Amino acid sequence: MKIKKIGLVSRLDHEGALEMTKSIIDEFSSVVEIAVSPNTAKEIGIEDDFIRIEAIEDMRNTGVEFLIVVGGDGTVLLTLSRMYDPIPILGINMGKVGFLVDTDPEEALSTVEKALHGFTYNEQIRLGVSLNGDILPPATNEIVLMTGRPAKILTTKVKIDDYELEELRSDGIVFSTPTGSTAYAMSAGGPIIDPRVNAALIVPLAPFKLSSRPLVVPANCVINVETTIPEKEAILVIDGQHTYKIHENHVVTLTKADQPARFVKSSIYRFYDKIQYKLC
Repeated sequence: MKIKKIGLVSRLDHEGALEMTKSIIDEFSSVVEIAVSPNTAKEIGIEDDFIRIEAIEDMRNTGVEFLIVVGGDGTVLLTLSRMYDPIPILGINMGKVGFLVDTDPEEALSTVEKALHGFTYNEQIRLGVSLNGDILPPATNEIVLMTGRPAKILTTKVKIDDYELEELRSDGIVFSTPTGSTAYAMSAGGPIIDPRVNAALIVPLAPFKLSSRPLVVPANCVINVETTIPEKEAILVIDGQHTYKIHENHVVTLTKADQPARFVKSSIYRFYDKIQYKLC
């Protein structure tokens, strides 16, 4: 199955990423239709009469079959947050560790060429997020609720479906997908979870009680989180990309998102290989 149309997004503040993006356009624009995000197109100086310029949100509807993201995990997470029903992503690693970007720069052009002749992809769950009933961007890695002032304890009530956990006093809480279990949640003492597991991870940050330990729950349960101490502002951060202020009696609701993240299979490294290769 030959691919007819692909999308292209680049990290904007990295010269190597922009050069790689230009190389992909030069190499493949004659063999496949390429849609480039507006910010990327502006940064590399291309115009719509040469390459199609399309918003990421519109690419699925215009027939983009997979989306090349040139950058690091942050670029991938920001791109995913803009898609309700994500196009499969082929990540080219121009960052550091890069758990979501499998392809190294020296393999980029050959990997894209192979994908143009057909590809398969993995699906990984995302968490849907709402604040007081208002829908926020879904999380591929994690949602972090933390105190708005350093060195101040945040007090929260966490409810899982109909069961209310004890009141939690901590610096904050990480709510992670299995994909994000190797990110902030791991650094905070949470377990690594295989992305194929249909679960969510709750990790208290520096909890006051020793009994407040990380908890793994079914991904499709409903998690409600409420701050309970007056006059203490908290911050909600989604995938390190989107930040919201939280006040007393605000309720954050989390559950499994309708649509998963999708990643083109492009690397010889599978999940457990990545742990050994990238975390050691």
